[in-house]
Amino acid sequence: MSRVQLALNVDDVDAAVAFYSKLFGVEPAKRRPGYANFAITEPPLKLVLIENPGQGGSLNHLGVEVPDANTVDTERTRLAESGLVSVDERGTTCCYAKQDKFWVQGAPDGERWEIYTVLSDSPTFFAAATGAANCCGAGNSTAQEPTSTSVSCC
Repeated sequence: MSRVQLALNVDDVDAAVAFYSKLFGVEPAKRRPGYANFAITEPPLKLVLIENPGQGGSLNHLGVEVPDANTVDTERTRLAESGLVSVDERGTTCCYAKQDKFWVQGAPDGERWEIYTVLSDSPTFFAAATGAANCCGAGNSTAQEPTSTSVSCC
């Protein structure tokens, strides 16, 4: 199953989790300090909350979660054939998950889109070797280890 991902910056991840749990009628699929994600069935949505105090209410990035690495490859080929450029990332750690993905370049208003699949869970937000600059979009100033020290959702 594929679903659209919406990653939001939030000032307080605990308050955001409480709100979105009520709004969508589900609890987070994963919780970590400063981070939460919801796997919502109806409407099909992966909602990611990244605690970035002072940035609350702003878009972090967008994405499409796909079921496997073959689908990542198929989508990358399809988009390349239509003239869109992408940046490939394989086996990367981001948002507490090891992923195969690529970032679509050239959106007219600069929004960041990723096409990805989750390979496995990770105890860290990003891999030290990769660094925060690549997590949640290379060059995204909000792509950093969440700042909260309390336990939150993922």
